[in-house]
Amino acid sequence: MSVRMPLMAGNWKMHFTVAEAVALAEELKTGISRFDDREVVVAPPFTAIAAVASALAGSPIRLSAQNCYWENQGAFTGEVSPPMLRDLGCHYGIVGHSERRQFFGETNESVNRRARALLANNLAVILCIGETLEEREAGKTLDVLAEQLKGGLEGLGEEHADQLVLAYEPVWAIGTGHTATPEQAQEAHAFLRGNLAERFNNTVANSIRILYGGSVKPENVDELMAQPDIDGALVGGASLKGASFIRIVDFEE
Repeated sequence: MSVRMPLMAGNWKMHFTVAEAVALAEELKTGISRFDDREVVVAPPFTAIAAVASALAGSPIRLSAQNCYWENQGAFTGEVSPPMLRDLGCHYGIVGHSERRQFFGETNESVNRRARALLANNLAVILCIGETLEEREAGKTLDVLAEQLKGGLEGLGEEHADQLVLAYEPVWAIGTGHTATPEQAQEAHAFLRGNLAERFNNTVANSIRILYGGSVKPENVDELMAQPDIDGALVGGASLKGASFIRIVDFEE
């Protein structure tokens, strides 16, 4: 495990009524006991953030939004702004998730605008990047990662490093049951850290946490977290059940 504090994040996606979300939050609040050497984050749907915030009051578990718009206010029907998320108690915002890119037309430019808006409102960013199966099979993985990282970080400087988290999520492994091998994940993470060093410097690159996302589950989390450049996990399906996510948070090297 690296010297960077691991971050274990659960992305609940479009799941749960308010009552269901609160029940899971309460289960996590009582069931997770290891916080001294790891950070825990949950990302409920927008409709449940306020209720989950209340349920987690007094707990070290932090809140994240699953997305945001890049304007603070205005005539943007259906959107949610960074100040609204801060008002609800969010600490993080996820941007660039592959499902947003795939189903809702997110581009590197729009992802960057969302990231910059979050940072401008003192919210930390979890920036997601990752290649499709076709891109991996064509040998384009590293090129895709470099392009997405460059676009996502446009206009950001060293001063933003302490509020920036990357999440490598190979699209072909999200919700499919297929997981990148620890070696495949480590290769991508090491490449991204090297890219950060070129963009900033080694000190900054070594301070930024890079999460792995893509069918993380209790059965593979220990092996993934043993890799030197994997600093945590962005967990989808396995974060929807308390016992499963608690075991993931309780990973061992």
